[in-house]
Amino acid sequence: MAKKPAKALNVGDKIRQMREKLKLDFDQLAEKTGYQVEYLKEIEAGTVVPPVGTLIQVSRALAVDSSSLLSEDRKAERRKNYLKRTKAYSYKSLTPDAQDKHLWAYMVTLDPEKDHEMVAYKHEGEEFMFVLDGHVEVKVGEDIHELKKGTNLHFDSGKAHHLRNLSRKTSKLLVVVFTP
Repeated sequence: MAKKPAKALNVGDKIRQMREKLKLDFDQLAEKTGYQVEYLKEIEAGTVVPPVGTLIQVSRALAVDSSSLLSEDRKAERRKNYLKRTKAYSYKSLTPDAQDKHLWAYMVTLDPEKDHEMVAYKHEGEEFMFVLDGHVEVKVGEDIHELKKGTNLHFDSGKAHHLRNLSRKTSKLLVVVFTP
């Protein structure tokens, strides 16, 4: 009888396995990432879908290539067009075959008048955002930037940053993340 292919692990399962392999408890992972223990538990449980920046920060804390968390079953990704949904926005990888690279591009769709429902996050590297449609606010450190259609922002993603849709309609952004 043919063997069934193993089910691809979700991101929470991957993080749990890596954390346990390193013998890290949640307090230690929280200290390494700067995230709350409860938030990390929600990620592992699959009750929240973390933004890309969070996954990059967690991968750094676990001393693994961030692609190991960002990538899933590539065939499945292609079939479902690799669209991830969080509470306030969705993101689609535009570079699904870049698992061993340092640069990833995403199409981010932010719900009307919504922001990330979490504290500002940060991760090593740089980000570039280009607004395709809508009106957004990006807070980087203490600096606040308002971006409208056709405008962009390039910043050090090692600074805490937060994204908010100021528009009454969906905002769409091209986001490029570089990690060394």
